[in-house]
Amino acid sequence: MDLKTPEYVEGHGLIKGKSVLITAAAGAGIGFSAATRAAEEGARAIVLSDIHEKRLDAAVEKLKGETGLTAVYGQVGNVTAEDDVRALIDFAEGKMAGVDVLINNAGLGTSKLLIEMEDDEWHKVLDVTLNGTMRMTRYMMTVMKARGQGGVIVNNASVLGWRAQKEQAHYAAAKAGVMALTRCAALEATEFNVRINAVAPSIVLHPMLRKSASEELLAELESKEAYGRAAEAWEVANVMMFLASDYSSYMTGEILPVSSQHA
Repeated sequence: MDLKTPEYVEGHGLIKGKSVLITAAAGAGIGFSAATRAAEEGARAIVLSDIHEKRLDAAVEKLKGETGLTAVYGQVGNVTAEDDVRALIDFAEGKMAGVDVLINNAGLGTSKLLIEMEDDEWHKVLDVTLNGTMRMTRYMMTVMKARGQGGVIVNNASVLGWRAQKEQAHYAAAKAGVMALTRCAALEATEFNVRINAVAPSIVLHPMLRKSASEELLAELESKEAYGRAAEAWEVANVMMFLASDYSSYMTGEILPVSSQHA
């Protein structure tokens, strides 16, 4: 494989027979790529969630058409609203006879110098990215504990949880929080056989990122990657599938970088 122009990797049944719930899964980024990979890796059923109903409906049909999996369902949900979170997880539990894997992909990023940032922008980014992940994790843990059959939660963090970048104080703080949440929740979840881990991607060029960052900045960030390119969304999804699978059975509370940065 040429690592500068990688070829798509075929599925190997890593999560065969498992059911998967994914937030923020109706776009063209990591969420939908994770859904596609889950189907290709043998998932028996998938629930996609997003706040955009039309885009969600289109994503459900697209996933069915591209993968051949018929047990694909969509449920509109906003991770900043507790009622939506509970309704989403209850919907997925009912449709799939239990959620085996939750992928918390919902997040929000903008670019703003800290001295120019209003409280509303700070709170909005943290409420979606950190608090939303907490709400989904909290209720999913509660449901999995009551069901008594274990499960897996995979969170989407970022290398910015470790590293510094101008105009990203709010997003970096939120992602660092996701990392800490992952570690602490994982210890609590061991008591009922639930594993919780996270991926920490560096840069993936998807439409939402292009809206929040300039082309000049994106080019600069790509130049710092060892392969001189951003990751493909499916490359991040591959690592999510590993964490969702029994291959990572000993791992919990871990943050796996999906990065090739050399500077």
